[in-house]
Amino acid sequence: MKDWRKVHVETLAVHAGHEIDPATGAVAAPIHLSTTFQRDVEGTYSRGFMYSRNDNPNRKALEDGVSPLEGGAAAAAFGSGMATAMALFAALAPGDHIVAHVDAYYGTSRLLSDVFLRWKLETDFVDMSDLAAVEKALRPNTRLLWMETPSNPLLKIVDVAAVAQIARKAGVISVCDNTWAPIIQRPLELGTDFTFHSTTKYFGGHCDVMGGIVIAKRNDDFFERVRTIQYTGGAVPSPFDCWLVLRGMKTLPLRVRAH
Repeated sequence: MKDWRKVHVETLAVHAGHEIDPATGAVAAPIHLSTTFQRDVEGTYSRGFMYSRNDNPNRKALEDGVSPLEGGAAAAAFGSGMATAMALFAALAPGDHIVAHVDAYYGTSRLLSDVFLRWKLETDFVDMSDLAAVEKALRPNTRLLWMETPSNPLLKIVDVAAVAQIARKAGVISVCDNTWAPIIQRPLELGTDFTFHSTTKYFGGHCDVMGGIVIAKRNDDFFERVRTIQYTGGAVPSPFDCWLVLRGMKTLPLRVRAH
């Protein structure tokens, strides 16, 4: 994997995840629609792909592109932002407690209240712009802090670094929904463990593709559980959707600047 740390973000957005096709020399990636891939004579899959629910060249390219853009170690792409959030929550255990931003996207709040409450995940919603309220909401079984900034729809601002520090001191996982602030805000550099995007929004950029992605600061055990849920549950984006999002990423820094 290339070292992208010293590359300007505009250059990174154009090149990360993009490779010259070795078979044809094409500079635009082909779309790999195949659901299955050839097994070697000895029974292995030496080219790295077995079944598109598990992995696909276009999904791998998208994950390899977005991860360095956010300064992460690894990424997992899904068919929607909510599928991404669901995988993160499902990686927790029954009885775990979540502290979430009171102005989190309504779909996130609804997912926690209407779905995961029945599966014994406990959630408190607090105004995360109030750091004292965040600390007060922590419990012995708190496992995850979910912040969103700027929030949807009220554009509330959370001090990402301060909340991440609270989480780190408590031994709690921190996640930042960075959907509304790509490029100009880098939660992993501010101390969070994960950053999250609905790629339907700015990454896709043209209202023609749905998707979501989570980027991990470290490829740790929790992220591996998310990855297992990704291919076991199968809420993955199609190869064409991955291709569209990665194409949209090329112009993301320019579009964010224009916005």
